[in-house]
Amino acid sequence: MSARAQRLIEYADDELILGWRDSEWTGIAPSLEEDVAFSSIAQNEIGHARALYELAARDLGVTADELAFDRAADEYLCAPLVELRRLDWAHTIARHWLYETADELRLAALKESDDEEVAGLAAKMDREEVYHRLHAQMWAERLHEEPRFVAAVRDLWPYAVGVLPEDLRPALAKRLDLPGDTVSRGERGGHSDELRSLWEEMTMVRRSVPGATW
Repeated sequence: MSARAQRLIEYADDELILGWRDSEWTGIAPSLEEDVAFSSIAQNEIGHARALYELAARDLGVTADELAFDRAADEYLCAPLVELRRLDWAHTIARHWLYETADELRLAALKESDDEEVAGLAAKMDREEVYHRLHAQMWAERLHEEPRFVAAVRDLWPYAVGVLPEDLRPALAKRLDLPGDTVSRGERGGHSDELRSLWEEMTMVRRSVPGATW
């Protein structure tokens, strides 16, 4: 696999898995407004995943759906932060804030890429991700003194470090005012125990009739 394809798939896997996790709030969010907001954010993340998979799939001679749903659970390249199932609001907002901040730095780097296709897609995604960041920042400011939120950020920060390559991690720590010497607990290539059950749900239809087209 080329370095470009791997980078695209890593990013796409992050967006796909996080989109599925965010979608778990549909119907049970703390308010109707947040139910709609998180459903919309989840849909955007999955849409971004598809766009990234399509670029990688063309390089690899496969389809975006094959990359998204036909791999084994241990073949996904996502950061463990996005796999974690945390159905409490404090952890959900903490992850939302941590991930969106990291994603802003990742997109900024990709927009400077010499690869025009990657840079163009990153610019398009960034315009849409602005609204995710505004939503995350609004909640982070609202909850910043709430003990459960503070504890959730502390719990998830070592996982958030693993979202970015090492050269971007100091900027993330500075942006969030969090410890820059934190040891990552969530590097790509290692998966949490919670990915398997999500994978089974996510790929159920594809696995029900192998080889079918939809």
